[in-house]
Amino acid sequence: MIRTHDVVIVGGGLVGASLAIALDGLPLDVALVEATPPAELPAVFDQRNLSLAAASVNALSALGVMGELRAPTGPIRRIQVSRAGDFGSVRLEAADYGREAFGQVVVARDFGEALEARLSRLPRLTRYRPARFVALDGDDGEARGLRLATADGELRLRARLLAAADGTRSALREALGIPVRHHDYGQTLFVARVHGERAPDGTAWERFTDSGPTALLPRGDRSYGVVHGVPTAQAAAVAALDEAGWLARVQDAFGWRAGRFLRAGERSAYPIASAIAEALVAPRAVLLGNAAQTIHPVGAQGFNLGLRDALTLAEALRARAGDPGAAELLAHHAQRRREDRERTIAFSDGLARTTANPSPLLRPLRSLGLLAADRAGWLQSWLVGGAMGFRGDVPELCR
Repeated sequence: MIRTHDVVIVGGGLVGASLAIALDGLPLDVALVEATPPAELPAVFDQRNLSLAAASVNALSALGVMGELRAPTGPIRRIQVSRAGDFGSVRLEAADYGREAFGQVVVARDFGEALEARLSRLPRLTRYRPARFVALDGDDGEARGLRLATADGELRLRARLLAAADGTRSALREALGIPVRHHDYGQTLFVARVHGERAPDGTAWERFTDSGPTALLPRGDRSYGVVHGVPTAQAAAVAALDEAGWLARVQDAFGWRAGRFLRAGERSAYPIASAIAEALVAPRAVLLGNAAQTIHPVGAQGFNLGLRDALTLAEALRARAGDPGAAELLAHHAQRRREDRERTIAFSDGLARTTANPSPLLRPLRSLGLLAADRAGWLQSWLVGGAMGFRGDVPELCR
């Protein structure tokens, strides 16, 4: 017999797991399709640093995820932005807006363990793992069929609503026939933990150069999370650097704002390209997170945007009893996500392209922009609202 679920979430990473937790307590039969076996975490839960915006922290606290974190988080109490070769800088203070912090820095692996702790206590959630989406298998008007590859062979399911949270190269999105716009930024980001002679004081720095951004994030373990962008053509050479060479390179790109960097942890490299789906919904299906939009990580907007996708969908399912895959429900979800999604994509892409452009003609314009952002109250408020995740129609749990 082919089992029918109300909601089948394909992808057990950051966004898929968050959606499953957000749907807990609703009168829905929910299933989560995960590529990794029970004893493992998905590869996305590595040593990367997640900058959780205040809106995300609010929601994840309400869902019980933040309370499961075993390692301390790093509060972002101020943000400082500058660009090499341009004059001016932007400094944003959370205290100026009546906030203790703009957000929190969490290590991805710690966050993955917290999500797993919450998932393990959802009594009604069905977890198919390890399992991989293979193909769609018809639509009878009431549910969509799908096929999974499992350790025991092929498994067939029916879903009244399919949620694609299976990442940038989403197999489900491809099966739905939703086209995607791609852009290669020609950059590779190196991520690592570094220890400096000064402990973090809550400042998150973003330093732009012609080669890409270098960010320094305050972790909760008294070290920093470094994100260092290099031209992809130089990635192999940077990967081959020893610890001393790597620290010297980061020090040169970032300067001495946090003092001397003393030692570094393991480096990971991620080529940067965007993938923007041209539609968020299809009959009885919805795209979430990186399956819907993979954006440049400048400004740390990607996961926060994807979490708001998941929470908005959960809110719609909570508010509207009946068919979870109804066309009007999905159309309403897509409409609610439009402003936040379009503005965040435009901000991240525009910032990445403008700050990496070496043209001398852009330098005075960028410098004026930095000065304006530092001095104009309305512009700072707009930037702060975006950084904290309060952009557009925000889900209730985020407020």
